[in-house]
Amino acid sequence: MSDIQGREDDGIERMPLKTFTETAYLNYSMYVILDRALPNIGDGMKPVQRRIVYAMSELGLSATAKFKKSARTVGDVLGKFHPHGDSACYEAMVLMAQPFSTRYPFIDGQGNWGSTDDPKSFAAMRYTESRMTRYSELMLSEVALGTVDWAPNFDGTIDEPTVLPARVPNVLLNGTTGIAVGMATDIPPHNMREVVSACIHLLDEPKADLAALCEHIKGPDFPTDAEIITPKADILKMYESGHGSVRMRALYEREDGDIIITALPHHVSGAKVLEQIASQMTAKKLPMVEDLRDESDHEHPTRLVITPRSNRVEIEPLMLHLFATTDLERTYRANFNIIGIDGKPQVKDLRSLLVEWLLFRTETVRKRLQYRLDKVNRRLHLLDGLLIAFLNMDEVIHIIRSEEKPKQALMKRFELSEEQADYVLDTKLRQLARLEEMKIRAEQEELAKERDTLEKTLGSKARLKTLIRKELIADAEAYGDDRRSPIVARDIAAAMDETALTPAEPVTVILSEKGWVRSAKGHEMDPTSITYKSGDSFASAAHGRSNQSSIFIDSTGRCYAVLAHTLPSARGHGEPLSGRLNSPDGASFKGVMMGAADDQYLIASDAGYGFISKLSTMITKNKAGKVLLSLPKGAEVLAPAPIRNAATDLIVTITSEGRMLVNSISELPELTKGKGIKVIGIPSKRVADREEYVVAMTIVPAKATLVVYSGQRHLKLKAKDLAAYEGERGRRGNKLPRGFQRVERVEVEEK
Repeated sequence: MSDIQGREDDGIERMPLKTFTETAYLNYSMYVILDRALPNIGDGMKPVQRRIVYAMSELGLSATAKFKKSARTVGDVLGKFHPHGDSACYEAMVLMAQPFSTRYPFIDGQGNWGSTDDPKSFAAMRYTESRMTRYSELMLSEVALGTVDWAPNFDGTIDEPTVLPARVPNVLLNGTTGIAVGMATDIPPHNMREVVSACIHLLDEPKADLAALCEHIKGPDFPTDAEIITPKADILKMYESGHGSVRMRALYEREDGDIIITALPHHVSGAKVLEQIASQMTAKKLPMVEDLRDESDHEHPTRLVITPRSNRVEIEPLMLHLFATTDLERTYRANFNIIGIDGKPQVKDLRSLLVEWLLFRTETVRKRLQYRLDKVNRRLHLLDGLLIAFLNMDEVIHIIRSEEKPKQALMKRFELSEEQADYVLDTKLRQLARLEEMKIRAEQEELAKERDTLEKTLGSKARLKTLIRKELIADAEAYGDDRRSPIVARDIAAAMDETALTPAEPVTVILSEKGWVRSAKGHEMDPTSITYKSGDSFASAAHGRSNQSSIFIDSTGRCYAVLAHTLPSARGHGEPLSGRLNSPDGASFKGVMMGAADDQYLIASDAGYGFISKLSTMITKNKAGKVLLSLPKGAEVLAPAPIRNAATDLIVTITSEGRMLVNSISELPELTKGKGIKVIGIPSKRVADREEYVVAMTIVPAKATLVVYSGQRHLKLKAKDLAAYEGERGRRGNKLPRGFQRVERVEVEEK
């Protein structure tokens, strides 16, 4: 490679591919950063925006001129200054004209320039017409006053301004977004009166800190009436670091029971919001909403109507849910990345940004004053020569008539400069009238006063600062307006829990012996009377609401939660729980529980241990469930039993040996998980060897009847009968009557 590198005898330049790609990519990156994507702190514009505004001024499209086809403007921009695609240029022009996209539009458009619902629905540039707005004057009014640095355009035929002499800090007023290479910018728009007020405060108090400036600039101000709900502390942090975010929320009001949305966040489409809400309604995730309408028109640009299902629907929780799940609330990133006066991109805090812009403005005003002073001095110089000629008119005329080189003769005779001599010779005879001397002296006097004022202003920092201050105040009064986006403190939006979004209808969840589950409407149906798959039968059932969770317990003591409204209908055989849950291999489901979060259930094993647990502690989102009941060796899980009244309910425990013990439920502890405590005394070895175990442990309310089934026979035990079996917790209990000692199942009858 060393032999090849640098050899140019064949006229071909050679370099390593690595060097070439690095250089090419670096050049491209710098071009994108400096000449495409990032705004300049002076005028707050990207090159394409600056070129559009300047091209329109060159076409004479002022705020009072007639409209011209947008294609004419785009043609001039592309042909003279911006050799890129016409569609990209026109789209940039459209954004500068849309009042819902730009806080202070540069362009006054006529025709279809898009809508808030679809900003890109604008007509082609051959159909639309445009001219500049009055606000654009603040960018262009000083271009011809010596304030601008000029640079050749892409083909070197004409010059264009590198930065426009903005009279206000447009970089904050209109903000901008852009993506460069390795960096991006997102500057939110602000209110002119607030920003100018902060600038004036900074002029008066150069050492003012950020907190003092934020007394004037409350926060961003978007071209929409929606609220900014970002806390003030977060806004202050954003201005301190140059990074942050702003959160906006739609405005709504009540009208005849309906919810009327009157303002949407910046760049949010009403049609899209309605589509998002409608999709939730279709998925039955928004039962409290009955109807949606879009009543927006010319008089009411945003009027979205949401009709609640009834007057009982709580509006505030509903709207907080919609704010969290739709574009009714949106977050906007803020990144104050700007090309500074030094030509380098940098993320700036608010104070540094304003200080630097004031330096730019001060230098611009200084150039403007110096340009005017030079012009005044030149005019005074010419008038001095003209007055000399006027006072010596006869001699001047004689020299002009008689001399071969009158210019040199005039310069020598009256000590005129070359410029003065040319001006005298170019003066028309009619300007030499008698009254001309008075005019010359009056103009000299007026210009001398202006010269003295300009020199004093240029020589005094205080006078220069005062002039800038007056101009800023005048511009804010002429072009400023009230804040559009109010800054308010609001509750944090949060999506409703899925259970709150489901209709609360009464349901009965039925579990079969084989672990198949289904849900039937109402509480009146008999779960034993419905059909089951061949070889399957009824195991357990629980009453609850469709918006509640059904809790299942398996043979390993793990519990699982499934939302009741997601279960299949009882019209069929249901579906196996094993398909929904990740239960251990070989495990079977022993029971189902439902109810309010504070409802209690008796959880027990056939080793005679049990405890009380609330449903709220059993709910889990994990498909693998969570451990609820710890089993002694050889023990199995018993079906859980609901507790109605912890003060009066009784626990009835029956063993395989026909022993029954009755205890008060208050003797059991409330646990979230565990083995529990001994309810009836059975030796552990007998349980492990399955010689004796609990066949039934249930809850009997105070006035209920316990029905004990043994073969074809059954025994009914009322409260007074149960008293004979009461004993201390942990005892062996008393034997049931002969013929009922082989208990198969028990039921509780309530009247």
